[in-house]
Amino acid sequence: MMDWLPRPGTLLAIAHTLTILTVLVRVIMKRPATGVALAWILIVALLPAAGITLYLLIGERRIGERRASRIASLTKSFREIGNAAILQRLTDVQWDRHPPTARGLDRLGRSTIGSPTVCGSRFELISDTQQCLSQLASDIDAAQRSVLMEFYIWSAGGAADDVLAAVMRAAQRGVRCRVLIDALGARPWWRTDQPAQLRAAGVELQKALPVGIFRTFVGRTDLRLHRKIAVIDGDVAWTGSMNLVDPRFFKQDSGVGEWVDAMMRIHGAAVAPLAGTMLGDWMVETGDCIDRLVEDSGVRLIEPDGHVDMQVIPSGPGETADGLLQMLLGLINSAQHELIMTTPYFVPDDSLLHAVRGAALRGVDVALVMPENVDSLLTRYASRSYYDELLDAGVQLYLYKDGLLHTKSIMVDGTMSMFGTVNLDMRSLWLNYEVALFVYNAEFATELRALQQSYIDDSDPVQPDEWASRGYLSQFTENTLRLVSPLL
Repeated sequence: MMDWLPRPGTLLAIAHTLTILTVLVRVIMKRPATGVALAWILIVALLPAAGITLYLLIGERRIGERRASRIASLTKSFREIGNAAILQRLTDVQWDRHPPTARGLDRLGRSTIGSPTVCGSRFELISDTQQCLSQLASDIDAAQRSVLMEFYIWSAGGAADDVLAAVMRAAQRGVRCRVLIDALGARPWWRTDQPAQLRAAGVELQKALPVGIFRTFVGRTDLRLHRKIAVIDGDVAWTGSMNLVDPRFFKQDSGVGEWVDAMMRIHGAAVAPLAGTMLGDWMVETGDCIDRLVEDSGVRLIEPDGHVDMQVIPSGPGETADGLLQMLLGLINSAQHELIMTTPYFVPDDSLLHAVRGAALRGVDVALVMPENVDSLLTRYASRSYYDELLDAGVQLYLYKDGLLHTKSIMVDGTMSMFGTVNLDMRSLWLNYEVALFVYNAEFATELRALQQSYIDDSDPVQPDEWASRGYLSQFTENTLRLVSPLL
């Protein structure tokens, strides 16, 4: 009498099909990048139960209503900061000193992100981590009004503890110290006694993007604050690839050697948008009034100091769509003679891959420098799946041997550069909160090019013939992980 009921196997097949169709429809309506969409459809088709769970957890750039509301409220405040800069003529850049494409990048940054180029900055490019940590601690010891810091990782040990001590001394003498540290990136540090020491000294310490089971229902918990910014008295700012770690002590059991980083120490007009980026992140996490934060941090007191033109480009879910990616594509596509890139992780989307290959194919000398070993096995193999296409186009690939090269930089034609926290991978472009400096200055490009050459000198070039002869199993592993590279 129950013959009309479908068999269990049939029911499972129907459920499987409906699950795939449900995710397919949702993915189509959300309109992610094609590679991302296909990766999710593949995972759900092969592992329906796990796949649908993963998609609901991390498949979309959900940031939660409260965060979205606070980010939206920043628009007016940042516009006011921008207007103040215009009144001080900080955006009156002499564009005839730069290639025509520089002005186009400025317009692109204004239209997609609302961040204009500011003139009147000077810089120091520092590639010695011990020097960075020592000078940062000295700057904090000289602070009189405010210390603003946000980092992805803080790790106890070595010279990083000197920075901790300097922040505590500053707070104890009455300097307003606000420190924002990512909840997941610095999870081991949050479990030490150092956060309690900072708070006991009077430092305002806040976790960025806290994680937890209940927060999963509000927004994605794998969105990360990957920015590295320090601003002292609204007078000097730091940014670049370095976390608050001493590489002699950090991840020494990971088998990749010491992390190799570089930072920029900046005076002048560019300090304002960097401070504004950090204060915006603080406001989003705490709900504090942005006007009060700006006032007691000295941001409005910043004056031009130097002759360098810089454009600060923040990015992240809810803040920008594809603005940073568009800036990177514009910079790469502007190259006429030489394009040098350094990144620890190269897992590009199709548009970025095509731009790099296109530059090489039109005769630009293109070099991509990456570490030989990275701390993520999956990313390592996924990245290698792109080598064949890059080598075939004439891109020179270099694998850095003396540690985990962590500097993120692009230099174009000795005139324009990108320097900051963004990796050339889809996580940085779509899921992380990043900050990048687009620097329109030949002096900086020359210094950056010299630093990049020092990395190349300590690297082994990837030889096309040798690379093509690697084993079938390696090729299969690389290409398989490339299918899920949009999700790494």
